[in-house]
Amino acid sequence: MASDNEDDFQQQLAEAIALSLKPESSPYLQDKKSLIVIDESTESEDEAADPKPARNTVTPSMMTDEQPPTHSSNGILRGLDRKKMEEERLTRLKRKASMSSSISPPPSRRGRLEKPVEASSSRTANGVVLKTWAFGFARDQDIKIEEVLQKDDLKLAVLSSFQWDVEWLLRKLDLNRTEMVFVMQAKDEVTKAQYRTETMNMPNLRLCFPSMAGNVNCMHSKLQLLFHQDYLRIAVPSANLITYDWGENGGVMENVVFLVDLPRRPDGAPISKEHLTFFGKELIYFLEAMGLSKSIIDNVLRFDFSATTEIAFVHSIGGIHPGEQWKRTGYCGLSTAIRTLGLHQNGDVMVDFVASSIGSLNEQFLSTIFLAAHGNDPLTEYSWRNPVQPQPRRQKGAPSEELHAPREAEVLTRMRTDFRIYFPTRDTVVRSRGGTAVGGTICLHPKWYDAPSFPRTLFRDAQSRRAGLLMHSKMLFARPKKMEPREGLRRAWAYVGSANISESAWGRLVKDKTTKQPRLNCRNWECGVIIPASVPSPDLPDDAAGAGGVIGMDVFMGRVPVPLRIPAELYGSRRPWFYSEA
Repeated sequence: MASDNEDDFQQQLAEAIALSLKPESSPYLQDKKSLIVIDESTESEDEAADPKPARNTVTPSMMTDEQPPTHSSNGILRGLDRKKMEEERLTRLKRKASMSSSISPPPSRRGRLEKPVEASSSRTANGVVLKTWAFGFARDQDIKIEEVLQKDDLKLAVLSSFQWDVEWLLRKLDLNRTEMVFVMQAKDEVTKAQYRTETMNMPNLRLCFPSMAGNVNCMHSKLQLLFHQDYLRIAVPSANLITYDWGENGGVMENVVFLVDLPRRPDGAPISKEHLTFFGKELIYFLEAMGLSKSIIDNVLRFDFSATTEIAFVHSIGGIHPGEQWKRTGYCGLSTAIRTLGLHQNGDVMVDFVASSIGSLNEQFLSTIFLAAHGNDPLTEYSWRNPVQPQPRRQKGAPSEELHAPREAEVLTRMRTDFRIYFPTRDTVVRSRGGTAVGGTICLHPKWYDAPSFPRTLFRDAQSRRAGLLMHSKMLFARPKKMEPREGLRRAWAYVGSANISESAWGRLVKDKTTKQPRLNCRNWECGVIIPASVPSPDLPDDAAGAGGVIGMDVFMGRVPVPLRIPAELYGSRRPWFYSEA
């Protein structure tokens, strides 16, 4: 299995993220304060299969001399003093008011004009994908964490993350106005009890712990539910709740976020789950699986999901999924969503996957993602690994394709030309604004990359269009290889979410030893959104279809920002960035 080689590296991953965050190695990490890491592993991370409880660490590498650490090594939330924080907030407001009365505002600089996203605008009402803001760059299809949260009338915030900077986050909220639920990773009951004890002095904060039973290793979802008076904002970012993922600390990293604002139902009554859109049904299914309280889920049902008719919420739920459950989650759920939205393909599909962490990949696993992007039945690939009839033994020295049925060989041949994975080379990380010091959450291990089965030829250098930024985004772009008559580009779509490209993130369909039936194993909690390009033929950009009618990435223009330079460079003689070099 893909994860067999990965158990050895959990400790090295933890060391890498600690080293990568040392401020003295980068001039851009100026705002040095506590970074709270919920798990020892970095975001790669998700590949470690060690079922032992993850120990909690606090990395003091972002502290200033004036701001000593307030968290112990075994308490990520300890020391949160609501009264003190409120006093500090009022002091800051007085200082700002005094300064504004005596100092004229500086003139705006060209290219730095602020264009905040308005509260529940027409853009967010219909769903929008934006890049995260980054310090030092002009505003363009981006958003700040403050603009996502909109704290002035935020009643309830349900927030999820893999890494947390809690003190920074609480400064973005109005603690007197907003109730909070943190969805956090805790492998054992001792850790849960510890977190609850550490938050006893915050009556407006509750904690939710999705199941980490068995081989579930990572609560990697970043889902946010933001309840305002008249609308519910659903945010699905790739960013953790830490400073540099949201463009602060000098602007060294970029992410992507999906937003949609759902208006409150006119009668205020909750809708039955059976009458929800596909998006709504899968969102509720995910929230229930996480263990979110019934009262919060009932509140979600009081909002109108009509705007989500043409999009899909997809997820990976940590655990084992037998019976019919496997069809709803992981890469099987992705395939189901593609078919439900009518985006499935009979012809060839170009797949472009932007990832910040790479697992121990091989062609067998990648074929599951490739086929899911076509909307193919997951049982197709499953049947190759679990044939009804015994397969003839491969003759010594025969080509590898002889191992596969003709259909499988055809898929693998197409995948080698039509599937690209974007991940930065070492040169790109070295030349980035933060340099190697901020590369600790861009994860790949050399042992995986150098394995004979690793699909190195599919990799391209991921370089942001905002020169110097590293990308922590997780995006999948799928488009028909050629224009179909009268179809336009209705079948092109993009995934935006938390899932990197790994078996832990998307799951594996296996045969249950007892029932002999398929079951899906997922080690991570993930979530994302499928957004169709929805561009009719008359409105195609001039260069959407290139030579031979091949559809380009411009098909997503105006719907989903493509954050990297296209076409991307082949690696050639260069090597990818390895987190161990941080």
